[in-house]
Amino acid sequence: MSEQSDPQKELCKQKGIRQAEDELVTLIQDALDKTSYGDLEESQFRNLVRVSDTTESAEVIKNFIRYQVGRDKKWGQGKGSLAERIIADIDGNIKKNSQAIAESCQTDYKVVWLELIRRYLGYGARHLKYLRNVK
Repeated sequence: MSEQSDPQKELCKQKGIRQAEDELVTLIQDALDKTSYGDLEESQFRNLVRVSDTTESAEVIKNFIRYQVGRDKKWGQGKGSLAERIIADIDGNIKKNSQAIAESCQTDYKVVWLELIRRYLGYGARHLKYLRNVK
């Protein structure tokens, strides 16, 4: 029986993902509130969200962030930048949470990891909209 046809594994995975959402929101809000970056536009952040939605690779997402850093300073550069913080979150807490969910549900962590990254970035787009229109 394949993993996709195992409803118990899928339910376990979805429950784990939902339980991780509070931390994802907190991580990305903290990143946007406490790191340095330029006049980052919502559309630029949404381009990152679109990349995450169209790939099955965390490395592709991180590559796109680095590409954006090379193009201009809107994502910040170096230590303390938004770009570095997002990459650190992807490789740190988000990956660790993904591995824990996958282990408890006996599923592939990369599928969980990508879903958590996508949600993290989606919540980031929302928070950036708030920051740009309220502050």
